[in-house]
Amino acid sequence: MTSVIDGSRFARAAATRQAIVEAATALFAEQGFRAVSLREIAARAGISHPALLKHFSGREELLAEVARRIDDGLCHGATGAATDDGLPFAAQASAPSAAPDAVRFFAALTGEASATSHPLHAVMRERVVRVRAERRAVLERASASGALGEGRDPADEATRLTAAWAGLHLVEQYVPERVDSASRIAAHERLLADPPGRRDPGDERGDGASPPARPLPPLVTEDASPVAPGYRAGRQRRAKIVADATALFAREGYGDTSLLDIAQRVGVSKSAIYHHFPAKDALLHEVLRERDRRIDGAVETAPALSAADTLRGLADGAARNETEQPGLIELYAVISSEATPLGHAAHGYFEQRFTRALDGFTRMFQDAAAAGDLPAHRDPEHEACWLLALWDGLQYEWLYDPESVDVPGQLRAHLADVLPA
Repeated sequence: MTSVIDGSRFARAAATRQAIVEAATALFAEQGFRAVSLREIAARAGISHPALLKHFSGREELLAEVARRIDDGLCHGATGAATDDGLPFAAQASAPSAAPDAVRFFAALTGEASATSHPLHAVMRERVVRVRAERRAVLERASASGALGEGRDPADEATRLTAAWAGLHLVEQYVPERVDSASRIAAHERLLADPPGRRDPGDERGDGASPPARPLPPLVTEDASPVAPGYRAGRQRRAKIVADATALFAREGYGDTSLLDIAQRVGVSKSAIYHHFPAKDALLHEVLRERDRRIDGAVETAPALSAADTLRGLADGAARNETEQPGLIELYAVISSEATPLGHAAHGYFEQRFTRALDGFTRMFQDAAAAGDLPAHRDPEHEACWLLALWDGLQYEWLYDPESVDVPGQLRAHLADVLPA
């Protein structure tokens, strides 16, 4: 009799724990980890706050359990070997075993946890390294069986595939009508069966010079608020507020950084912050606009090149970013991931930014195709989407594993494949 009672008690506890995890997963996906309290999770699960604390001591422990369960679901069978019919990645991407809200949350967590201060940084770093190694093993077997294009390096292809996979899931949160991760991964898998830089007979590049590329659209629009005129000391203080907020947002995330935190770092009062920015979200938008102003400035001073050469030159920009602005890379990774919930102050900004980036890259690849630089079997819209996702994903991998991931090198190798000289 006692064993029956104990078994029933264990079953109830397991069911309650499952309800807590499911409620937390849904709320984290809807609002982001930083915006959700344990009391909200308890209410969604239909239990009291003290009852929840019997199972999880705090948000971080619950976050770790949610991430572990999602990871188990996403990776179930993900290490399958290449079959006689080809690679296994398209099938894995089209049939995830986790719920959609879990996939959305995990896509955001990959970027958010790239900050070293995040409670799951070490866990997610280990996952990135592990998944990359598993996919490398799959690609090595595919290479041996002939399913991987001759001349492709399994290690590099695994790095790029893992990066783009994560990037696709993130971009899809902002422009779902333009990005379907499963179909993009399936299209990339088909291309992996070809040797690098493949061109079909009759599709050889001519000797004529390609026309200059049309300029990419600016990331900062004209309606962005300019830096307010005023005394030099005021302008310098505003610049310091933006710089210190950039560092804090990158390290702690937008949600966990208060205006008081920023004021203390700057060495001023909160009222001094309000003198320049009416609210925290206004400061966040200025931080993001300042990052994009630097990118726009670099684009404006670049020499007039063909679309293909402009795209190839993006790797040089990535190298400069690593050297000159590593903090901004972390800021972008954290905030772009944290802002996936619709109610986040920066969601609209990233929705517009990803739309502009996709438009600009698509136009570049269309121009490269018209000039004969993009092989005829490659689709400009797919290449634009994959490049955007790959770049973002490589930045995540670099933040987790800077000693092993060469972002500029991987971008150069990818673009050499897509745009053979």
